[in-house]
Amino acid sequence: MVAESALIDLVEGSPRTVAVHDRAAWLRLFSSDAEVNDPVGSDPHVGIPAIGRFYDTFIGPNTITFDVARDVVCGMTVVRDLRVTTVMSTGATLRIPMHLRYVASDADGTLKISRLYAHWELPSMVFQLMAAGGKGLLASAKLTPQLVSNLGVSGVLGFSRGFVRVSRRGKKSATRFLSAVAGGEAANLEKLLADGAVLEWGDTSVGVDEFVARAAGIRWEKMICAGRAVTTTVETHDGAGVAAFDFGPRGREIRAVQMLVSCN
Repeated sequence: MVAESALIDLVEGSPRTVAVHDRAAWLRLFSSDAEVNDPVGSDPHVGIPAIGRFYDTFIGPNTITFDVARDVVCGMTVVRDLRVTTVMSTGATLRIPMHLRYVASDADGTLKISRLYAHWELPSMVFQLMAAGGKGLLASAKLTPQLVSNLGVSGVLGFSRGFVRVSRRGKKSATRFLSAVAGGEAANLEKLLADGAVLEWGDTSVGVDEFVARAAGIRWEKMICAGRAVTTTVETHDGAGVAAFDFGPRGREIRAVQMLVSCN
């Protein structure tokens, strides 16, 4: 079993190398077939060359700091509850609430990041950029050719898919679900869940009754919608963490809920 400290150290390598703009060291954190979903809902960047182009577009030109509120380790997954501050080359500053989910793997005895899911709201980031005045407009003018040059037209289209989200409908359904489980109302969940919906506590599948029992009295805040997923910071009897909801294409029914609290 991999120690929690080793997994946290692997994940902490990202802000550490980003802070000093060490591209090579940052890329070495990932496995050769790694996948970066940033933001969730956009097309993933798969493999080191593609992840390198992602770095060149969104990380390298900017100054990025990570304000981490909490780390949760569950199996080989680390979830970070944080806010990222990005100062763009023009001086425009963006403050972005996030939930980051890292999935680690053992590559020939070395821990690597195999999957990264960055849950943050792309429309909110664009709004901040536009509200930054001249610095924001200049940053947008610089970013567009960088996107095309590094990612190509297909990559730009793939990134723009991050605007397609379950939005308010998904957040409303997630809130209804949490309200029901907080009050122990298992009967009210059926109309929110898709047929065959999967409920997990940590990395273990559980039934509705067990999920409701363990989540009784749950509190939540900081709800984020990215793609077909909604995540929210939670406080449960088992500790604090993040709840992740996966929705169907229309954002009406919940297909899966995972309560990511410490389970190692």
